[in-house]
Amino acid sequence: MDALLREIAKWAVARDDVHAAVLVGSQARTETPADEFSDADVVLFVDDPTPYVESGAWLEAFGQPLLTFIEGTATGGQLERRVLFDSGLDVDFALVPTTAVPQLLSDPETARVIARGFRILYDELDLAERFAGVEPAATTPDLERLSHDVWYHLLLAAKKLRRGEVYSAKQMCDCYLKSRVVALLHVRYSGPWHDGRFLERWAPADVLLALEESYATYNAAAVGTALRATAALFARLERELGIDAVDHEGLRRRLEEVLAA
Repeated sequence: MDALLREIAKWAVARDDVHAAVLVGSQARTETPADEFSDADVVLFVDDPTPYVESGAWLEAFGQPLLTFIEGTATGGQLERRVLFDSGLDVDFALVPTTAVPQLLSDPETARVIARGFRILYDELDLAERFAGVEPAATTPDLERLSHDVWYHLLLAAKKLRRGEVYSAKQMCDCYLKSRVVALLHVRYSGPWHDGRFLERWAPADVLLALEESYATYNAAAVGTALRATAALFARLERELGIDAVDHEGLRRRLEEVLAA
């Protein structure tokens, strides 16, 4: 990996439209550092990301790509090109216009990533000093809105299930609703990472067991059981946090009515 990072730095120096390259993520942090399964997250600050988005030909400067595609960055609202090289190295290149630096520094999630560690590969923008002063602000979701959102979608998933839409109900239960439960777990247990990263290290064992029981296999009965377990876990977390945004008893009764229909 170090040899690849040196090649990226040399390439950036030679490009007139590339003004900085910064390593972030697991390869740059000391807390929960990279392991054999970790990729490299490199942020390229460029005049215009468009050429790097429209074609992956530039990646051949670092090796032979086996696959590459574009997706949104996890934080900051930018685009990144992901690539797997035939050497087995996996790199995410975030493509950021230089004009977006202030926006990135003001984004709480991006600030949190930077604060965990970064390594300057090439820098014309004085990013080392600017990044060193980043203080991530604490963020808390709108808990009342979260509560209404979860209970609405619990009932919606139950209705889909009784309609015979097992796949749709399972997806809502195991994907969307679990993301909302994990958002509340972050609040309840001060989870230090985003989107449930390393959840198994910071959530209590009994909560992990309850979460395990709230997932479904692909059949109607299992989805119904998982929806009940999801409702029970979310209601428990709301009680522990003192969230009193909805009528739990009434909503759980309605959930049972739909599931038993």
